[in-house]
Amino acid sequence: MCSRVHPALPLLLALLMPVSTVNSTRQENDDLTNQTKGDSRLLQRPKRSWVITTLELEEEDPGPFPKFVGELFNNMSANMEIIYLIRGPGVDEYPEIGLFSIEDNVNGKIYVHRSVDREKTPSFKVYCDVAHRLTGHIVDRSLIINIRINDVNDHAPEFPEKEFNISVKEDHAAGQPVFQMLALDLDQENTPNSQVLYFLVSQTPVLRESGFRIDRVSGEIRLSGCLDYETAPRFTLVIGARDCGNPPLSSTATVHVHVQDSNNHMPRFTQDHYNIQIAEGRASQGVLRLGVQDGDSPSTAAWRMKFDITNGNEEGHFDISTDPETNEGILSVIKPLDHETQPAWSLVVAVENEEPLFSCEGGQLQRPPQASASAIVSVRVTNANDPPTFHPGTFIVSEVDGAGPGTRLGMFNATDPDRTSGQIRYKLAYDPANWVSIDERSGVVITVKPVDRESPHVNDSIYVIIAHAVDDGVPPQTGTGTMLLFLSDVNDNAPVLRPSSQHLEVCQSAGDKALLIEAEDSDLEPYSDPFTFKLDSTRGHTGDMWRLGENRGYSVELLMQRSLPLGDYSVPLLIGDKQGLSQKQTVHVRVCSCPDGFTCAEPLVARAGVLQGALAPLGVAFMALAAALLLLLRCRLVSRAERQGHLVPWNEGIQTLITWNEESRADPLQGRSYLRDHMPAPSISPAEVGAKLGAKDVNEMPLSLLSASDQLHLVLGTPGHGVFFEPTVRNKYSTPVFLDTTVTRGPLEMRAGVMMEVLSQLCGAHDPEGSPGYPPHIYAEEGECEQADSLSSLTCSEHDLPSDLLASLGPKAAPLEEIYSESAFRSPQNAYFG
Repeated sequence: MCSRVHPALPLLLALLMPVSTVNSTRQENDDLTNQTKGDSRLLQRPKRSWVITTLELEEEDPGPFPKFVGELFNNMSANMEIIYLIRGPGVDEYPEIGLFSIEDNVNGKIYVHRSVDREKTPSFKVYCDVAHRLTGHIVDRSLIINIRINDVNDHAPEFPEKEFNISVKEDHAAGQPVFQMLALDLDQENTPNSQVLYFLVSQTPVLRESGFRIDRVSGEIRLSGCLDYETAPRFTLVIGARDCGNPPLSSTATVHVHVQDSNNHMPRFTQDHYNIQIAEGRASQGVLRLGVQDGDSPSTAAWRMKFDITNGNEEGHFDISTDPETNEGILSVIKPLDHETQPAWSLVVAVENEEPLFSCEGGQLQRPPQASASAIVSVRVTNANDPPTFHPGTFIVSEVDGAGPGTRLGMFNATDPDRTSGQIRYKLAYDPANWVSIDERSGVVITVKPVDRESPHVNDSIYVIIAHAVDDGVPPQTGTGTMLLFLSDVNDNAPVLRPSSQHLEVCQSAGDKALLIEAEDSDLEPYSDPFTFKLDSTRGHTGDMWRLGENRGYSVELLMQRSLPLGDYSVPLLIGDKQGLSQKQTVHVRVCSCPDGFTCAEPLVARAGVLQGALAPLGVAFMALAAALLLLLRCRLVSRAERQGHLVPWNEGIQTLITWNEESRADPLQGRSYLRDHMPAPSISPAEVGAKLGAKDVNEMPLSLLSASDQLHLVLGTPGHGVFFEPTVRNKYSTPVFLDTTVTRGPLEMRAGVMMEVLSQLCGAHDPEGSPGYPPHIYAEEGECEQADSLSSLTCSEHDLPSDLLASLGPKAAPLEEIYSESAFRSPQNAYFG
């Protein structure tokens, strides 16, 4: 296959060049002469002065040097003495400067001075000139000579790497390419020196049933036979590459082939039959682990398992997965089993590898028809207390919106799957609006409140009611049922304004600009839109200021009849639904000034209101604090006055009223002076009063603990002692005050008589209605009453009182009777009441 060029051929061509060149020149001149005969006007082309030639050198020529390459010739030498000059690459330019020269410039002989590497410089382009020997002027055009370097086989083929590592699957088919080898020869292309052939030097280990071969031309490595990972997990191949030069050169490279394990071992269950027990009514994970054996390499696709339940799981109660660590099958119950429905199950579980199984027969791969193993799992379901089952689990009932209490909606029906005689109790589990109740025994659902479709607990007219059914098993189990209450709509809602349409603003200069008013209705079709809008003409002059524009069904346009003054307006509307149900609504419209023509300017009052609104909480806080301080101060003063008996004259400016529980313009001083002048001081000592009430000091006694007569003396007082006045009967304007310290003494009998008279008036012994001089008195009345008399005008005689007056007053008057009878006429000394 390899061809060679004879080495003497370049030399023969060099010797023949002068002859061929001269002959070529002569023939060319003769042809030109023949063509120009007969036409003297045509110019004759001058003869070619240079001989065009190509010089060739042998690569890596060993010499001796300098060595003759060729000779130049120019016909100008016939007319003058000339010399030959050369220049260019190989002469005075890169590469290879000084490689060529003319040793005898008169004869034009070119010499080479050293060997040449063709792989570095395959040719040289040299420029040749001819010059006058004496003047040195160039006398002819330059001649370009191509000096070509002839190749010799001095490079062996080379692989890019000395060693290669490749991987091959164990189930790689015979005859298929495994790897592509490529060697490069730097010698001249398309010559025998660069043509490479490949061959297998060696294979380790050498097996009869499997091996490798390489294509001599392409360098493709192919498999022969079948690989067996368990027998030979790796191979070492030595590949050679040789060229066709003379002599041929070669090199080698090593290929390490790593065999990847594939699935040539079928998995096997460690048991052919499994028996388990599973409790009913619950899902369980990992009820059984199925062990499997496999001869392939662990943690590979040829070893990992895929399990499948091929029979017995038609209802989807079971599931099986693979443990990634142990490669076992994990059987789980994903849907609860029912002992009453099916007490026993028989499952067929199959297993296979993730990677397809293969085998090798006669050096060829085969796919076996049986690639999986199987085992049987027998499952026995143990009985347990099952929860009651609703029939159906979810059902729909319909009722009109607004149905009142006592309406029967439907009935839940649940049964105990374990036994028919079991007792089931129903109870509500979900009733967010508390609308219904359920009968514990029958499951009947009855409303206890009116139902409302517009309730937030109703979604798309559906109200969800969930009930539980509890059996009497041990332990009790609970089932769940759902009632979907569909509420059919009734027209129980009139249209209302949307919040965005309740308060509107319009520029005073807007003119006919329409305000869009939108309404909404909580009812459904046909009880909602399209709406009707009307102005309520019964209120004011609405029609003179406003009018309605286009009605769009759910909205209407509101326009001003004329330019209105700035201010706030209330526009009453009647909005009705499709069925005519309507109600009054009010749109609050603010007509404002718009400096920019589009936006209302905020009024000064509004800005001040904002400031007041910001300061209001702070002011309220300060006021509350001040009120609390004043209250504490008043309580402290009152407490100190009660302890120390501090007296405040009534006429000093304490800014309060002296309450007498009388309603008239009569001067209270009149009655007080009358008591001073006409009532004698009873001889009641403070010690006697304290002894009867159990107090050491009268000042220490609370007023509420005194008897009625004691309180009366406290009201009247004694000369030289101030008393705190607190009436036993108050109205809402009563205010405790301190009286002055001076009370004029009078006859004791007169004072006692006045006391009795007052008591008789209070107790009803004297009937003023029977006397024309005593008109009815109205007490607890605020305001001026010109005809009301003062208490000072009330007089009565002791003889006019019945003898059993005190006895008829009841037990509350006993202390008064006792005090008065014992001390009224004992001594005329002053008595202190405080």
